[in-house]
Amino acid sequence: MMEGIWKELYDVAVSVIRPYDVSEQMHVGDVGAAVLSKSGKIYTGICIDSNCGLGFCAERNAISTMFANGDYELSKVCAVLEGGKVVAPCGACLEFMWQMGDGSRDVEILADNDGTVRTLADMLPYAW
Repeated sequence: MMEGIWKELYDVAVSVIRPYDVSEQMHVGDVGAAVLSKSGKIYTGICIDSNCGLGFCAERNAISTMFANGDYELSKVCAVLEGGKVVAPCGACLEFMWQMGDGSRDVEILADNDGTVRTLADMLPYAW
């Protein structure tokens, strides 16, 4: 069961899920993400899917928003599909987080709706 900050991150991630067809080539918003920086601020992002494959995931979108706001250290990550299912970050998102530096190894990731939390090092034991 999710409690405390995880419940808050989950609720914030769910709040940004708004599926929308931007065009015939682009669909957005099936996945919402909320990340918590080490400074205690929450940032959000949504997935952007395009026919040519140049879209990007909600987690990286949220992290880029964190960067755009001058926050560079990540603490927690939560991603949620439309319908409320928690999803673990894909390999590209995990590698992206890994490359944020040695401190990122301890980033906590909500891995399941039952409240299971894993560290980035658990999720990506053999980074690039």
